[in-house]
Amino acid sequence: MLAGAFGSFGVLNRRATAIAQVESLKGNEMEKVTGIGGFFFRARDPKSLAEWYDKNLGILPVPTSYGGSVWTQEAGATAFSPFPDSTDYFGDPHKVWMINFRVRDLDKMVDQLRAAGVEVKVAAESYPNGRFAHLHDPEGNPIELWQPT
Repeated sequence: MLAGAFGSFGVLNRRATAIAQVESLKGNEMEKVTGIGGFFFRARDPKSLAEWYDKNLGILPVPTSYGGSVWTQEAGATAFSPFPDSTDYFGDPHKVWMINFRVRDLDKMVDQLRAAGVEVKVAAESYPNGRFAHLHDPEGNPIELWQPT
């Protein structure tokens, strides 16, 4: 499904360009966000879940002081795509979100996760925009891994 979202970039980019041109003619260019500054969600056991993300995916937990190190992501494409509430793409219908992480080497990441006992399903098909794998964190939240082409 994400492959479809990325496949629509061409249409969306043309539309966004047209809107930007109209707005700039008005002298009111829209201010835009520059990226995702955080992802916040509820958890039954936030401390152990943060440790799981650190151990298995290398995502540092939010520091307890302002001088601490935070996880820094690499620049790259980010899909922001609402799905119909009837989608089965996330698995459990009670889960309302799925996060997609870019990875450099999907096979290496999958091997690492499986060695840690994490069940990972690699999509059989490769798409023009890359390869995908799916897993769940210990609380059942869906995660998609994406190795861009």
